[in-house]
Amino acid sequence: MKDGILDPWGSAQIEDYTRLLSQFGMQPFSEILGKVPQPHRLMRRNVIFGHRDYERIVNAMLKKEDFAVMSGFMPSGKAHFGNKMVMEEIIWHQHSGGMAFVAIADMEAHSVRGTPWEKCTETGIEEYILNIIALGLKEENSVIYFQSKSMAVRNLAFELGIESNLSELKGIYGFSGETSASHILSVLVQTADILHPELEEFGGPKPVIVPVGPDQDPHLRLTRDLAMRTRLFALEDRGSLIRIRSRKDPELLKPLSEHFEAFKLYEGHLDVFNLTYSEVDEITREFEVENGGTGFILPSSTYHRFMTGLTGGKMSSSNPESYIALNEDPEEGYRKIMRAKTGGRVTEEEQKKLGGVPEDCSVYEMLLFHLIEDDSRVAEIYEECRGGRRLCGRCKKETAEILKEFLKDLAEKREAARENLKNYNIIM
Repeated sequence: MKDGILDPWGSAQIEDYTRLLSQFGMQPFSEILGKVPQPHRLMRRNVIFGHRDYERIVNAMLKKEDFAVMSGFMPSGKAHFGNKMVMEEIIWHQHSGGMAFVAIADMEAHSVRGTPWEKCTETGIEEYILNIIALGLKEENSVIYFQSKSMAVRNLAFELGIESNLSELKGIYGFSGETSASHILSVLVQTADILHPELEEFGGPKPVIVPVGPDQDPHLRLTRDLAMRTRLFALEDRGSLIRIRSRKDPELLKPLSEHFEAFKLYEGHLDVFNLTYSEVDEITREFEVENGGTGFILPSSTYHRFMTGLTGGKMSSSNPESYIALNEDPEEGYRKIMRAKTGGRVTEEEQKKLGGVPEDCSVYEMLLFHLIEDDSRVAEIYEECRGGRRLCGRCKKETAEILKEFLKDLAEKREAARENLKNYNIIM
């Protein structure tokens, strides 16, 4: 983050997540955790720390109503355990009843990173598609697509571009006069990624959850703004009434009023009585769709913490020692863990006397984020480290063994996924 701007294409390392919540208007995930049915471990362990409008998703899950989960991956490098968090969040929401949309952001990779189209395709399949299937993405109720091959996304990006302008994009992303037009276009494509699950061909407007890292929040804020601008009407809760204002065509207010019993029609707006905001919004949305509008529901989002690099500091794609790839050779993964930075003391004596600092340990982070499902076991490891009863050498060896087995198992599932690829709905 620089000068108050989150950079979706930078190498972000957020140090103060609490300040991030207040600065960008996110809500703490801990406040809604108790309402989530069978929450994922990343939720339970505060790895997912923030959200926007996740109540919509919880309500849809509890009421067994339609919702979707959507996120994407830029195929410019290896898929690693940081990407695994997003993959698991997509899969968990799919298994919880949502329709899953997985974007391979080849237009972004080509315009921002200069990745050749052929490489985008190869990396998209080998690193991202096969791994998310291996991790548990189901065939049914899923759509996997390359941005460049989805006409639904490309056409919607064009329409959303009408509602945006260059000055706005400069303010959000810090674009300069040197930024390529294709890079700017890729932003609009990503807003279309997020909103296209609500198009008629995918079942129409529905709550959509987008799991991301906090550096991607500019895309969510822009998309929510654009979703509102495409609506035919704007609603305002005035306590005793819900006011509906026309955004596009005031002549539509009169036929809309016929869907309400208690109302008063004015020039330019309509006041509705005796209904809640959500009831008026639902009726208005249905009317919009029937009359050529989008009826978009503002997308929801969750935000997870960034993983620390194994070498300390940032995890960087330019430093292979700082991360473990999902396609990593199990023996190489073992070696990287054994060389990883820990939160241990300088000597064994100091460790036993003062205890370790698991909060500063990349090895403990691997266990917390990824490798142990049992919360009580993670808590036990934390207390052993803090109390000086767990030494780094032993901890590294145990973690390395768990990781090695995980990578072996994932490799086998990847090959099974390759055999089953033809059964998935993949737009490429």
